[in-house]
Amino acid sequence: MERAYFSFGLRTSTCCALGLLLSLAWPSFGDTPARPVNASPGSARQESAKVEAGVASYYSDKFHGRQTANGEIFDMHQLTAAHPRLAFGTRVKVTHAESNRSVIVRINDRGPFVKGRVIDLSLAAAQELQMVKAGIAQVKLELVN
Repeated sequence: MERAYFSFGLRTSTCCALGLLLSLAWPSFGDTPARPVNASPGSARQESAKVEAGVASYYSDKFHGRQTANGEIFDMHQLTAAHPRLAFGTRVKVTHAESNRSVIVRINDRGPFVKGRVIDLSLAAAQELQMVKAGIAQVKLELVN
């Protein structure tokens, strides 16, 4: 009986390890990618790499003071954000679709981990966009040189 338990545990850990490796290799596996916004049909390839649109959310108290994916400590009062693919340190202009308010944030974390969302903003960035009360907002992201 003990051997069967050990065998089950070994198979379970192997499956868990394989699942973890797959999720790291393909972070958006099964997710719908963000819809690119193109300025003109001829510049689709260039623009899709620089602009995307979708739903933004924000994170604050629960993660304040914790380590981010790039190793720094998250400060909800700084203009930072989490993005699933952009390099750490990338600056992104986030524009609220309804109010047309914008803020420039620096990517320092990974996320969001909710399907359909394109960026998680710090509390300070969410306040600049006036989206704190709603919690989420339709936004456009543009890389800043």
